[in-house]
Amino acid sequence: MKKRTMRSVASVLLLAFALTACGGNAGSTATTTAEPAATEASTAAEATSEASAEASTAEEAPAEVLNQIIYGTTTEMNGDLGNAWWKNNAADKTLRDLIDDYDVVVSNQDGEIILNDTVVKNMESEENADGSKTFTVEINEGLKFNNGDPITAADFCANLLIALSPAANEAGAKTNETAEQVVGGVEYQSGESNVISGLRLLDEYTYSITINADFIPYYFDLLYASLRPMSFKLYAPSQTDITVKDDGEGVYLDGGELSAEEIDASRYVYEGRISAGPYQMESFDQASVSATVVINPNYAGNFEGQKPSVERIIIVKAVQATMLDELATGGIDFLSALTGGDEVNAALDLEETGDFYTVNYDRAGYGKLMFQCDFGPTQFKAVRHAIAYLLDRNDFANTFTGGYGSVVHGPYGIAMWMYKDSKEELADRLDTYAYDVNKAIEVLEEDGWVLNEKGEDYTEGIRYKKVTKEEAGDYQHNVTLADGTILMPLIIEWASSEGNSVSDLLAVMLANGDQVKEAGIQINQAVMTFEELLNYMYRDATAGDQYGVPTYGMYNLASNFSAAYSQAYQFVTEKSNPEYYAQGYNSNFTDSEELDQLSMDMVYGVEPGDSETYLKIWVDFIDEWNDYLPEIPLYSNIYYDIMSSKIHDLECNPLFDFQQAVVYAYIE
Repeated sequence: MKKRTMRSVASVLLLAFALTACGGNAGSTATTTAEPAATEASTAAEATSEASAEASTAEEAPAEVLNQIIYGTTTEMNGDLGNAWWKNNAADKTLRDLIDDYDVVVSNQDGEIILNDTVVKNMESEENADGSKTFTVEINEGLKFNNGDPITAADFCANLLIALSPAANEAGAKTNETAEQVVGGVEYQSGESNVISGLRLLDEYTYSITINADFIPYYFDLLYASLRPMSFKLYAPSQTDITVKDDGEGVYLDGGELSAEEIDASRYVYEGRISAGPYQMESFDQASVSATVVINPNYAGNFEGQKPSVERIIIVKAVQATMLDELATGGIDFLSALTGGDEVNAALDLEETGDFYTVNYDRAGYGKLMFQCDFGPTQFKAVRHAIAYLLDRNDFANTFTGGYGSVVHGPYGIAMWMYKDSKEELADRLDTYAYDVNKAIEVLEEDGWVLNEKGEDYTEGIRYKKVTKEEAGDYQHNVTLADGTILMPLIIEWASSEGNSVSDLLAVMLANGDQVKEAGIQINQAVMTFEELLNYMYRDATAGDQYGVPTYGMYNLASNFSAAYSQAYQFVTEKSNPEYYAQGYNSNFTDSEELDQLSMDMVYGVEPGDSETYLKIWVDFIDEWNDYLPEIPLYSNIYYDIMSSKIHDLECNPLFDFQQAVVYAYIE
């Protein structure tokens, strides 16, 4: 049986591991963000209008230093606080992580995966005779939600009862893989049983969770023990009597039923939102794209018992054209993960004034051109290779990062230990796709792109290829000749987010470049908001019928990775798991069985602590990915955070992001 990974790493059980350094980016172990700092805004003034209003008292009383941070996020919030079960927009994740905490397992400043001592009194694990593994967790007494309700083991069990419920599944929550892993999870999610037999409520402060033998061993298996408390008052507000029970056969809901409508609606509850993090929601304003959180007075502290002292955090949209001006004039206090060389150099100039300072660190992620590989020209590997040959990535990376980054050749960042430990081997095995127009033309001709629109030999203009009916699909640019022959033109539809300098540079250096025309390719750029881009990328028909139809074959955005690096499920194929494939777990829509298998083998069948085996499979995975090329890596860079000198002890790194670091910060 092919083993599947647990979305708990980044969706259901653990949300603390999606890293973006201070960028606060994330689905799976990677979060999704537009690049660079400006992503989707159309006007500069709107992005910080609310924040400036909040800070207006500072102008009236210059001597007063407000105990708040105005955080300029690089990706526009859409207000989805739904536990990353649906999407993983970077800015929304930043907001979620500020208000949600008390995971049983977390990552520390060094990226180590550890038990959260503030939450956990004791944890034990046991391998069972049938090959399954049980984790028993005793939580500390005295924890509370922000509304004052006590937190008990039942609230941790509520996590899975909500996530794996038929109602959540109906609402589109992608938690199926967790259901497969937890004993009894599939039966509960399907409605066959009202009990999760592998989740036990042993007493008021103790629960256990049993993982099916098919998913043991697992390289990051401590994560299996982790749940985060949830309140039914948020997820089932109409069910006032609902409780968690266990009569000896597993946990179940008593006194009410969950509904898809209420679970879906909970994603957008702001006023009075029940949470258990260092901060709590004060307001969310979609019109101004801003959110405000204030200290949660009931927060017991992070894994080290650290509590926040910054009273208020205001999250606003940072627009590239004006964000450093806003910083200089007090409209923003903190900008995270500056990516482009122009922004970094401007930040360093501001630092010289003495009113600001910067922190820099290598990135655990990369900027990229992403392909969808199931329709249109980008379904053909030769086309993806040709586009890579037609972009001088070294020149692109140097131009964009201003020397503060470099090219990578797979889904990794320069900060990651796997990359550092395998540099030489990767250099020997990976294709760098060095800029070569003739090579691009060669691979296209070998793949059959040798015709014109009449089916005659190609001489100039756009190349065409004879395709089967299945390959043709409903691609809008196809041509059908009188004899029924279907020709596909080399026209690629590209979705890019507005106000994005990476998009602008790609338009110049790739899409509108003479070398692309010389190769016989046409790239059509469509500029849209980042939210629209994600809707098209995820093919989210719930956001509008137009999004459910394959439309764009190429996107530019970025991903950052977690301490628990796993690519499992990201490349699930239609053959290996048609249900997951149809649900969009594989947003590249790849069909490589080898890529799928390696992504699973990387973490499954590898014992915890066996870094040698993990690294070996990781390199094999990167090698296969590099050949299949579902994405073209553009750069991995050095991130720069810049902040007002009033902020002290806010130090992020690739493995410790803003949401984690801000609890140590103070204003003076």
